[in-house]
Amino acid sequence: MSYAIIRTGGKQFRVEPGMTLRLPTLVGDAGASIEFNDVLLGSDGNTVHTGVPSISGAKVTGEIVKHGRGDKIVVFKFKAKKRYRRRTGHRQQYTSIAISEIMA
Repeated sequence: MSYAIIRTGGKQFRVEPGMTLRLPTLVGDAGASIEFNDVLLGSDGNTVHTGVPSISGAKVTGEIVKHGRGDKIVVFKFKAKKRYRRRTGHRQQYTSIAISEIMA
């Protein structure tokens, strides 16, 4: 297949062989192999195969490149005329994955 749509971490991602993408944190060490069995859609360039809700027997394999934390997001709460201000931050954790193969 030339591309597929997988579901992981409650989100959907379009993947192709050779691409690297950031996913919500997954369990595993850097360099470990990972397999996604929840393939929702697959295309080989001419035809599109859809699942109900997923394609049976299809899987996407990849390798964990690294774990990291994203950019800081500033959360600022403010109430007018009340001298209330709260400033906090958050950094979302992610796992970087290199997609190696899509099997139908």
